[in-house]
Parts: sequence; structure tokens; C-alpha cells
Amino acid sequence: MSIITIQCRLVASESTRRQLWELMAEKNTPLINELLEQIGHHPDFETWREKGKLPADVVKQLAEPLKTDPRFIGQPGRFYTSAIALVKYIYKSWFAVMMQLQYQLKGKIRWLEMLKSDDELVETSGVTLENLRIKAAEILAQCTPQPDSIESQQKKTKKGKKAKKSKTSDSQPSLFTNLFDTYNSTEEIISKSAIVYLLKNGCKLTDKEEDPKEFAKRRRESEIQIQRLTEQLSDRIPKGRDLTNTKWLEILAIATENAPENETEAKSWQNKLLRKSATVPFPVNYETNEDLTWLKNTKGRLCVYFNGLSEHIFQIYCDSQQLHWFQRFLTDQEVKSNSKDQHSASLFTLRSGRIAWQEGEGKGEPWNIHHLTLYCSVDTRLWTAEGTQQVRKQKEEEIVKILSKSKEKSDLTKNQKAFIQGKNSTLARINNPFPRPSQPVYQGQTQILVGVSIGLESPATLAVVDPITKKVLTYRSIRQLLGKNYRLLNRQQRQKQSLSHQRQKAQRLASGNQFGESELGQYIDRLLAKEIIAIAVTYKAGSIVIPILSNKREIIQSEMQALAEQKCLEYQEGQKKYAKQYRVSIHQWSHGRLIECVKTQAAKFGIVIEKAKQSIRGSPQEKARELAIAAYNSRSSD
Repeated sequence: MSIITIQCRLVASESTRRQLWELMAEKNTPLINELLEQIGHHPDFETWREKGKLPADVVKQLAEPLKTDPRFIGQPGRFYTSAIALVKYIYKSWFAVMMQLQYQLKGKIRWLEMLKSDDELVETSGVTLENLRIKAAEILAQCTPQPDSIESQQKKTKKGKKAKKSKTSDSQPSLFTNLFDTYNSTEEIISKSAIVYLLKNGCKLTDKEEDPKEFAKRRRESEIQIQRLTEQLSDRIPKGRDLTNTKWLEILAIATENAPENETEAKSWQNKLLRKSATVPFPVNYETNEDLTWLKNTKGRLCVYFNGLSEHIFQIYCDSQQLHWFQRFLTDQEVKSNSKDQHSASLFTLRSGRIAWQEGEGKGEPWNIHHLTLYCSVDTRLWTAEGTQQVRKQKEEEIVKILSKSKEKSDLTKNQKAFIQGKNSTLARINNPFPRPSQPVYQGQTQILVGVSIGLESPATLAVVDPITKKVLTYRSIRQLLGKNYRLLNRQQRQKQSLSHQRQKAQRLASGNQFGESELGQYIDRLLAKEIIAIAVTYKAGSIVIPILSNKREIIQSEMQALAEQKCLEYQEGQKKYAKQYRVSIHQWSHGRLIECVKTQAAKFGIVIEKAKQSIRGSPQEKARELAIAAYNSRSSD
């Protein structure tokens, strides 16, 4: 993706800020809250939940009668459209999370049904434990992926035969996957028991006797996980933002006047009372770039006003590094206006905008405490003439396809005809280029990939790889990536530990435990992303491969377990104690934020971002190397 987001402060008179606050906090946010609640209590909600998505027009249909409701009337049309789009986005994200939780729950239930002690397996299979181990060894040999088969499949793929995308990042399924598939496909009781024996022992054979207490503990852990997942699936519905603290006061009144029936209810009250309430309203999105009008005031300062709020003008205050983007927005608009609309807004550098309130501190009226911020998404390709030409060709091809399909239809509605007419108009104007500077488009080598692995001790490790020869051109550790700024990691670690200690003390006292953090971590992320992109450009890499964060828990857990085993060898209690201490003291990091920084920097150069599943074994350098190779192999299997 070549889309990045920039931001600036919006400065306006107090009356303007007050009116905008009242529209967003007293009209728009309650409208969004109402839509969220109506969807959550809709008769068909469970059906939508099973499907994992809302019907296309259901939010719009629910919003129509609310437009005449006295509670929400008087908003600009864009505010209603923004509310509908935001509710759709919230539930789309929520359904995705619920589907993931449901998938995890099914897996946990399936595993709990399979999980049996050694005595139970012996009783079920009707053979001795020794014979069960012999059978397990045979199945293990059959299911273990062989290196020769992997290489032969890769050679077949290179010859042009399409292979189905595998369940892991490699060309072959993992050993766990093979064992589960074998379990499902076999009916033989002995084989099923032997597979369960392997799975519960980490796909390994062991001569140790099973500890009944440890097995009972393990089984109880699975039951607790299932219980927690079930609770999350039944109690997590989007609730919006309560700016008036009405719900908080209701819970406080209930907790003051009544005694909880059980610990679960008491904890529920406590969690709701300790949860930090929202202080700012939902943002308002302007998804059309012509909804924002740019101009300069009498003092020469860049200003903007919005569709539906044209009587209010906001001054732009931004960082000097982003000022050129906002100046470009004005230039694009002036070129289109001066040419009497002979240029197409589809080639504007600005793609969309969003008004939001940023939390401030102090006492007084909320529109004086909080700050207005404008977020703008821009297409970095549209900064240069060469990049604009790429976008123009892409849009032209899309429009031609739409028009060719419309010609096949005989009966068109009035709206469809108007849509086609608009596409024809865009096609005619899209060939008029905007005056933009010339700059060569970045051309990377598709066979050169940069793998970026993540971990606990090392937030980022880089490997530049040629997957065809499997040769590593260079490695970069976290120390090498940061250079003289590496000392900032220690400062960030101390801050994390201090906040963790404060949070733990607050939890013991049952008081608020949400403490703000400095922006040091974000600054380090930006330094890392900048250096990663610089190395990619130096080696003319075609793409950067980042790990899929869905298996982050397994990555971190395996790393801790490996370190514990190295330190404590066979002493299992010592391993657990070391792992716990390591988990508390080790450097923590927001890997999602780091990956977003890498994506943003890569978009500026037009470098492709690929994703692959990171291995849970090996050193950070090996993981980065295998990540790049896995991404390249997935290209061949598509």
C-alpha cells in the first residue's frame, strides 16, 4: 500500500470549537451509540454473528428514522454518513475478533475432548504403555515432513505447476498439523491414542512416567481457557462512548445500595467502575477528498473548511516535515478550479480526511481543554509525475472494466445510468495530468527480500535474503539498526518496569491502574523503521516481509521456554521460575506499532510489504531469514 496518514492541529475561534464539540459530543456520538446498541439487540444479530458480517444496508436502514429523531437532528449530512461508516467498521472489526475467538474455542474444546492421561489411553486402546509408545514412534516417523519431499515440491512449483497454499509458511504442513489430520482420518483406536500421546508430549517420545497432579493441572488449565473464551464470546458487544458518565454513575449507585450476589458480580462492578471513561467524542470521517476546501487567509496561513461546516474556517498548524503535503492539497484544488474542472479529483494527492478531538489536560470547558486534529490519508505515488502516471493507468483499467460490464446489461436504473455517466466523465478527464515534479520510481529486485523478525529480547532483527540461492546478503541486529540510539532501549525498559510496578500496586489497592506512557517507544519504532527502509533501498529489495502477529503468543512463549531450558537444564521448577522472572524483567515492545511504522515508511518509497508466519524456533537471525524464504515460497504456491 502507498497510503500514509499525516496530521495537523486545527485552530479556530472558541465559538467554532464549541459548536463543533456540541455537534460531535451531543449529536454524533450519541447517534453512533444508538446504532451500536440497536444492532446488538437486533433479532437477527446472532445470525449475523455466525456469518461474521452485517448485511450491506442494515446500518443505513436503521439510521434513516434516527435522522428525524430530536436527539440527533441538526447534524450536517456528512456527519450521518460518517456515523454509518464508523458503525460498520466497528462491527466489522468486532466480528473478526469474535470469529477468531470462536475458532480458538473450537480448537480448545476439540483438544480437551482428545486429552487423556496415560492410564486412560492404555485403557481405551487395550494395549500396554510400551506398545502404545512403539505405535507412536511409527506414526511420528510417518508424519514428520521429510526435507527431500519439501525440495521436490519446491522444484515442481518452479516448473510452473500451481500448488495449493499450505497451512503454514512453508511448502509442507507442520508436524502438529499432520498429526491432527491423521487423527481425524483414522478410525483405529490404538492410532488415535498414540497420536494423543504424541500431541500432549510436544510431538516427542518420552520414557518418563506421567505425573497425575501435573496432568490434572494441565487439564484444568484447558477448562479455564475454554471458560474464559466462552465468557469473552458472550459478553463483548461494542458499547460506544459514554461521555456523560451515565452508565458509570448507574453502576456506582447499584454497588452502593446493593451487595453483590457472588464474586463474579463483584468483580464485574469493580471492572466497570475502574474502567476509564471516554473523554472525547467519536471522530467524523470525510471519505471524499472534495469535502475539504483549502485556502489561504489574509495573513497567508493555510486554512481549510469542511462540507456542512462551510461557515467555519480552521487554520492549519503542522510540523514543517508535513507542511508540503498540505500545500499540495491547495495546489491540486487550484489547478482543478483554474482549468474549469478539466482535471479529475480522483488524482488528488489527498484521499480522505478525519476530524478528531485529542485529549488535553486542565479544567474548564471541554472545547477549550481538548484539541482539534485533522488526519489526512494521502497516496504517496501521487506526489510525483511518474507515480501519478502509474495511478492513472490503474484507475483507467478499472473504469474500462466497469464500463465494459455495464454494456452487457440491457436494463439499467436511473442511478446506474448516472454512475456510468460519472465514470465516462472521469475517464475523459483522467488523462489531464497535474503539474508535478519528476522523480524516478523506485525499482526493486523482486528476488531480493528483507525479512524482519520480532521477539522479546530483540524487537526487530533484519535479514536481506536472495531466496533463490537462499543466500543472506546481510544481517542487522537491533543494536546495529539503532546504532548510537541503542541506549534508548534501556531507558524504555526502565520506564516499562516502573509503570508495571505502579500498575501492580494500584491493582492490589483496587484503584485506577491505567497510566500513560511516554512517546519514547514510538520514537524508537520510527528510528527502526527508517533504518530498515534505508537498508532495503541500499540492497534494491523488492519487498519487506513482516511476521503475521496472530502467532505472537507462541513466538514469545517458545522464546521464554528455550531460554529457561538453557539456564536450568532438567530442573523443571527452575525453568518455570526463570521464565516468570524473565517475563517480568525482559524488554517489552509494541510490535504492532513497529510494523505500522515500517508500513508507513515503505509506502513512501513504494516498497511492497509481504506477510508470512514466523518460525517459533531458531535465533532471531534464522527467523528473519526463514521469514523471507517463506514469503518467497508462498508466491510460488499461489
